[in-house]
Amino acid sequence: MHVPVEEASALRVGERHHGDPQDAALRHAADVLSLLGEPGRLRLLIALRAGERSVHELAELSGHSDSATSHALKLLRAHKVVAARRDGRRVIYSFADPHVATLLDVVLAHIAHAVPQHEGGSHEEGQHA
Repeated sequence: MHVPVEEASALRVGERHHGDPQDAALRHAADVLSLLGEPGRLRLLIALRAGERSVHELAELSGHSDSATSHALKLLRAHKVVAARRDGRRVIYSFADPHVATLLDVVLAHIAHAVPQHEGGSHEEGQHA
């Protein structure tokens, strides 16, 4: 997606009032994206692409303890990235909405195309898109 220069300029931090609804939406988006920036949480989300899973199943798939997995899921749930439901004593997790799965698919598709460019460790200025 290409953002015209005029619109991009309006999004500069110094040009926004702190009470602006767009500013709040941008902060929330940044919070969600930062949650997705941790490999362990991404691993959990990738596992959820196949469908609902319990904390224990997700812990086994991610290689983390049930406690660490539960903590990561709590963060994701607080930001409405995942949803939880009880099944007896177990808590079952799934994506909160289809947008999360779509976002994950887009990120994974991007990585599949971008990995060869980044493997050399070189990233020239101005190549951000």
